[in-house]
Amino acid sequence: MKKTTSLKMDILGISSAGLCLLHCLIFPLLTILPLGLSHNPYIDLAFATVGLWAVLNIIKKASLIVALLLLTSITLIFLSVFIDIFLDYHTNLLIVGGIGMILGHLINYSNHKNTH
Repeated sequence: MKKTTSLKMDILGISSAGLCLLHCLIFPLLTILPLGLSHNPYIDLAFATVGLWAVLNIIKKASLIVALLLLTSITLIFLSVFIDIFLDYHTNLLIVGGIGMILGHLINYSNHKNTH
């Protein structure tokens, strides 16, 4: 049962980080079009919160490297979101953190598939 739960958390984390990354890469292009769209950092905060929940559930059973990668990535994501909310400044930390989250979850998922 624990294996299934951990795999589900990895899939949730990969999906959330992937959607967040797509949002961060595609949304700025959509704001160029005259559709009346504007960036809302609270959407980023929602993605980060889902990612944090997945990370906290995974790091309990993950290897040290995976845990450090996931914790560093989620920290970069939250740092970027808070800079955006409080200073209204967009950083690339969000993209770096998103890529790190995807890599961390993929490595953890691969480790679980190889050991079971």
